[in-house]
Formats: sequence, C-alpha cells, structure tokens
Amino acid sequence: MLMRLGILGGTFNPIHQGHLVLAETAREQCGLEQVWFVPTASPPHKTARALVDGRHRLAMVRLAVRGHRAFRARGLEVKRGGVSYTIDTIKLIQARDPRVRLFLIVGSDMLAVTWYQMQELQRRCTFVAADRPSSASPRVLGLRVQRLAMPQMSLSSSMIRARVRAGRSIRYLVPQAVADYIARHRLYRRRR
Repeated sequence: MLMRLGILGGTFNPIHQGHLVLAETAREQCGLEQVWFVPTASPPHKTARALVDGRHRLAMVRLAVRGHRAFRARGLEVKRGGVSYTIDTIKLIQARDPRVRLFLIVGSDMLAVTWYQMQELQRRCTFVAADRPSSASPRVLGLRVQRLAMPQMSLSSSMIRARVRAGRSIRYLVPQAVADYIARHRLYRRRR
C-alpha cells in the first residue's frame, strides 16, 4: 500500500505558525499519513544573506513539530549541503522507499518560481498549494496543482526576523520552544 507523504521544504528561517497551519491543512485535506519538514541547505531562488546556519534551522523545525504524531523534521538537504534542489530530495526519498506517493506542499507564490527539472518533479509528485494573503494565485501553464482551502495568515519569516532585530515580541507567531531557541542562541539580532 502506498504511503501518502507530504514534503514541505523551505528555509524555515525561522519556522513559524503559518508553516505549521499549512502542513496541517495539507495533511487533513490530502489525507497525508506524514508531513516531512525539510529545511534547505542553500536555496536556489533566494539570496542567503540573512540565512542562519542549517543546524539552527533544523533544530527549530524539530522543536516546532515535536509532539505532532504525523510531523517529522528531516535534515536531508542540510546534511547534503550546497544548493538544495527539490528534485534531488524527491529522488532520494523515492529511492529509499518507492512505495510512497509524494505531495509537494507550497505557498502559491512558489508556483511562479522556475523550478529545476520541473517536468520531472511534476511526474514524481503532486503539487499542493495554498494561497497567501500577500500574493495573487498564479496559474502556471501545464502545471497540475491541488489547491488547499486554508485560513489566511499574514506571517512571514522575514517579518519575524525584523521583529527580533527590533526587540519586539514574537510570542504566538512561532511556537514558544522556537522563540526560546532564538533568544537562547541570539539569532536574528543586529550585529554590533
């Protein structure tokens, strides 16, 4: 029997409640048995200027998903290092277990990004997208996408980083364990 597995990749710089709501919405609406959170080592579509070390981002993801029976933190890309291409991760997962049916969970803004080996990605997994309040939902020609009906949350990692730099609270925007980790490791603060 095929396991229905959701993959939610990203920088998670830091992970926040919006990521968790997206994963839970996809789990529920797509009937996923597990959702894997896979932090990138180095994203191909973003500059890594404000990116904290992968071990910190993976640790925060682990803290955020702890206690959810279907959520898992996976360090596949962080451990591999270099630029993280989703297709490499998908191939690795399918090589380890060819019986999985993969669902790639994205925000709708990511549908407009040029993905490396897009046709191969589409052949190997189902794209699942949720609209973000800050962006229109792009229609990408030829791409089959399963849409999620998700509560709209206007959260972003960049907004959370800005709040930390300004000394403002991030309580309820990230899980408390993540907020504690950020404070303990003095992440995202202004450099003096």
